[in-house]
Amino acid sequence: MSQWYLSYDGNQLGPMDLSQAVAQAQNNPNGFAWRDGLAEWQPITSIAELNPAPGVAVPTPPPAAASAQTRADEIDYKVFGAEMQFVEVELDPGESAVAEAGAMMYKDASIDMQTVFGDGSAQSGEGGFMDKLLGAGKRLLTGESLFMTVFTHTGQGKAHVAFGAPYPGNIIPVPLPSVDGCLICQKDSFLCAAKGVSVGIHFQKKILTGLFGGEGFIMQKLEGDGMVFVHAGGTVIERQLKPGEVLDVDTGCIVGLEQTVNFDIRQAGNIKTALFGGEGLFFATLHGPGKVWLQSLPFSRLAGRMLQAAPQRGGSRGEGSILGSLGGLLDGDNNF
Repeated sequence: MSQWYLSYDGNQLGPMDLSQAVAQAQNNPNGFAWRDGLAEWQPITSIAELNPAPGVAVPTPPPAAASAQTRADEIDYKVFGAEMQFVEVELDPGESAVAEAGAMMYKDASIDMQTVFGDGSAQSGEGGFMDKLLGAGKRLLTGESLFMTVFTHTGQGKAHVAFGAPYPGNIIPVPLPSVDGCLICQKDSFLCAAKGVSVGIHFQKKILTGLFGGEGFIMQKLEGDGMVFVHAGGTVIERQLKPGEVLDVDTGCIVGLEQTVNFDIRQAGNIKTALFGGEGLFFATLHGPGKVWLQSLPFSRLAGRMLQAAPQRGGSRGEGSILGSLGGLLDGDNNF
């Protein structure tokens, strides 16, 4: 028996059998439907199986399946590039993706762009103003904007929207079901996700970890069953920690981790090593089991090196001139 899927404003229902699909279509025909054998999503009103002739009794769905489970939109994607990557998301009719403001690179004309208050995870018609205010407040605590942008495919066939990375690095696609529906990540790493994913906050309960762990007391928590895309600087590696395994990491190199991983800190060696070793006073210690994602070039490190090399901070304007400012006069670099 074919399994049907229905889509309303990016909210997907299913799987369901024919009788359930007919009942749902009769209740609300303003959506799209798909089953095995159909090349693409089609309007419900154009499918004869879901629109029986007048006088034909509509099958009643079994009580146990009276309400289909609402899930995050299922999206396809492709990551392009090496050092400066972008991700192209493919949407079926009615599907949506959410992203940080300013992350879009390009989109097809059939994709509608709308700014929403909060993280955009509330399904259509659900949640009041206080729920949206709570979601926006969580984003404000993580240093992000109160608003997010929702991209919805309103046409036929397939359409594409692309989101670019904000600085050199890599984009990490993470299906949330593979991490038990929850990913903890650094505050500015979220790029985009399927609509239905909740972008919340994760508090560090230990005072020392919050003060010296490199990520502060508040990190981002991505929850749901959809696909999320996280950005990190430099080269990214994924480590699977075994139960009891401990990994020492520079505090700025943590991108994300599963909720089963314990995040703590410890002092970086003796006093001499901590003061003059160049790695700071503390290490981040990750205790398994669970997956962790690490980056080789945190943005804070990149920004610090650029600031250190700026002329206002004494950095050289030339390419290694041993004459400093006098060398700039001699070689024509006269930008005062």
